[in-house]
Amino acid sequence: MRIAVFTDSFYPELGGIQDSVLSTCRELGSRGHNVIIFAPRAAKHDFTLAGVPDSEVDLGKNVEIRRLFALPVPSSSGQSRLLVPTGWRWRQLIPFAPDIIHTNTFFGAGLEALSAAHHLNIPLIGTNHWAIGEFGAYSPFSAHFFSRVSVRAVTRYYNHCALVTGPSHSVIDEMCAFGLRRPHRVVSNPIDTTCFHPVTDVHRAALKRVYGFSDATIIYAGRLADEKNIDVLIRAVPLIAKAVPDVMLVLAGHGSARRRLGALANALGVAGRVRFAGTLDKATLADVFHAAEVFAIASTSETQSMVLIQAMSAGLPVVGADWRALPEYIDEQSGFLAQPGNEEDFARRLTFLLRAPTLRKQMGGHGARKTKDFSITTVTSRWEDIYHEASLAVPERMSRISGA
Repeated sequence: MRIAVFTDSFYPELGGIQDSVLSTCRELGSRGHNVIIFAPRAAKHDFTLAGVPDSEVDLGKNVEIRRLFALPVPSSSGQSRLLVPTGWRWRQLIPFAPDIIHTNTFFGAGLEALSAAHHLNIPLIGTNHWAIGEFGAYSPFSAHFFSRVSVRAVTRYYNHCALVTGPSHSVIDEMCAFGLRRPHRVVSNPIDTTCFHPVTDVHRAALKRVYGFSDATIIYAGRLADEKNIDVLIRAVPLIAKAVPDVMLVLAGHGSARRRLGALANALGVAGRVRFAGTLDKATLADVFHAAEVFAIASTSETQSMVLIQAMSAGLPVVGADWRALPEYIDEQSGFLAQPGNEEDFARRLTFLLRAPTLRKQMGGHGARKTKDFSITTVTSRWEDIYHEASLAVPERMSRISGA
């Protein structure tokens, strides 16, 4: 098949959308499909923040990346760029003659995808990765007003798609409540289960020595952003330390909240227990997971959380906020849910796990088995089925393209 993918969120910016697009397109290309990705043009600064070479990512001979003019926009990652839509870029797709257009965002790239699907009469698959209503803190309007208006606008966009997907029921259910009328499905983001997998106790002990982690290490990975509520985890540390003297919190990632979180750790007197690990590549992140005891996430903006699934796949028990998508993936056999924004509840559940090595091992094993369903190969096979099904719905598309 020939698949055109549009996204405003792409390499080298770090995040779940970016990782999902990279992994899926690489796998589609390896299976013989031809893929063209339309993404924002990045600056050298974006590559530097990600800690990667200032060059295009190689996704294989069957995947082409076209970088289009984009503007930098303020964001917690410091890397975000929005493609500036013209409404005419669909002409670039005529020689490629795609069977399917797939948009992963609803901003500039999403508008270009919508225009292309309309002009070329090609089915448009739309994936919503965003809990957009949770980003009211970045809006000049009230959070409640922003939430309602933004979700309604996003839903209106996806009502132009032939099929809508989301990585969790919470995403789909919210759009349905705001008037989504199009067919919809839940399709997980893919994770690299060959990288994130359990290791032996001997290997874990060796990695602990390498990274200097204590035997009571809690790990979080992801953007250091306000909506991730990382301050809740830092506030939990002094509470945990009362029962677990060697507790340590490791925060992997970068973001606009870094300085504020460091100041909070200092103010609470736990700066020596909170380590900022910076941005890590996948292999190093997997090692860091293996060197820790528990993964924790207090975010209230997750539509799935790929780092949560990666941590589970690596064999870690998890503690997460009982909010949005997290309860769909954290069951009682793999971890605990805590009250959103409540550091005392997080501290209580993390303390319990840190003092229960047998339970941690059982929960970690269950999580690793559960996440096999989210492997890159399994999820890409689902996309192949969806693309094939959707492409059959418009048999006259080729004559329309050739006559454009």
